[in-house]
Amino acid sequence: MSSLEIKSSLNDFVPPPRITGRYEDTTAGGETVSAFIPIPLPPEPPLVMPSNSHFFLLFSDTNNKLSRMDALVEQLPSIPLFLAPYLEREAVLSSQIEGTQSSLDDLLMGETYSEGESMLDITETSNYLEALNHGIEKLNEGFPLTLRLMCEVHQILMRRGRGSNKQPGEFRRSQNWIGGTRPGNAVFVPPPPQHLMDCMGELEKFIQQENSFNPNLNPMPPLLRAALAHLQFETIHPFLDGNGRLGRMLISLILYDAKILHQPCLYLSLFFKQNRDEYYRLLNRVRLDGNWELWVEFFLTGVAHTAQHGTDLAHKLLKIVAIDEARIRSSVGSNRNVLRLHQYLQSRPLVSVTRASKEIGISFPTASKAFEKLVSLGLVRERTGKLRDRFFEYTDYFALLAEDTEPLPR
Repeated sequence: MSSLEIKSSLNDFVPPPRITGRYEDTTAGGETVSAFIPIPLPPEPPLVMPSNSHFFLLFSDTNNKLSRMDALVEQLPSIPLFLAPYLEREAVLSSQIEGTQSSLDDLLMGETYSEGESMLDITETSNYLEALNHGIEKLNEGFPLTLRLMCEVHQILMRRGRGSNKQPGEFRRSQNWIGGTRPGNAVFVPPPPQHLMDCMGELEKFIQQENSFNPNLNPMPPLLRAALAHLQFETIHPFLDGNGRLGRMLISLILYDAKILHQPCLYLSLFFKQNRDEYYRLLNRVRLDGNWELWVEFFLTGVAHTAQHGTDLAHKLLKIVAIDEARIRSSVGSNRNVLRLHQYLQSRPLVSVTRASKEIGISFPTASKAFEKLVSLGLVRERTGKLRDRFFEYTDYFALLAEDTEPLPR
């Protein structure tokens, strides 16, 4: 997905008069600052979405694209094979937004790093992947999307690396701020800690309840609930660190929990990464003048682009796999080890011989021979140039997954 030019039909839209919150003086870092305390969701007056507007058409188009992507993923011959590298890609992108410099290569080759900034970045990205998988597993087990589950996910997200000393899994008990070098010149100051649990309790109710926002759309569609909940979470900023990553994760968990997605396959980090300035601008617009409509339009645009990208990516990956499997069978017939390795590479497209042999359940020499066969067919290449501790890349498959995952400049 290339960088997008976001065009809005609502730039001149004047939202109905709304109070989105109130300010209260608080002390942080020895300074008195005005902290923002948001009012509970949903917005009042309700969102304006007339049935003949671009806004309504965008909502309909987004739902359709999301349904098509979900249906395609459900038809894949092996859903886990597709989802595993897709989740790793999301972990890389979401961590990059917070400033990590790890790439998809780094995450998959993490066992070759031992210290320094690279290892810290990889640790944070690995934390994200483990936290996301934990949230999905808990929802699969029937646990509701509650504050408790958010804290569990946050604890895993922050348990190692930078930020591990900032109360992982616990809501903050001190004042934080966003932007600036100190509280007095901060871009935004979230609610004081004494109001935090009230704000989060209301957010939990909103996420779990079927809220009505409009006589024509009752109850509130999960897509809109996710859009509003994400922004409210970012406004509350309930943890000392890791709020951005958990806030983006929350979108996917809400949609998955609502059964809008049968597989956890929608992640907006790439869209937010490519449109970072507009993202932050619109968060502030809601806080300043209550323009939820402009934010929701941006959010729906992101979901539509991301769902279309996911659909296109799945089609391309399936095509590569089918062509390559045909080449393998025409060359080695039904050689079980080569075919098993080819299937394994669909979930781990950059891997060491040691790891592949253990996880497939074959000997190291057997795995080495299978890799060499795939190299001879032009499907795989060795990445390290070493004689030992070699890593192999499923070339075309990995290249598709790695698109747009280079770190942002510092």
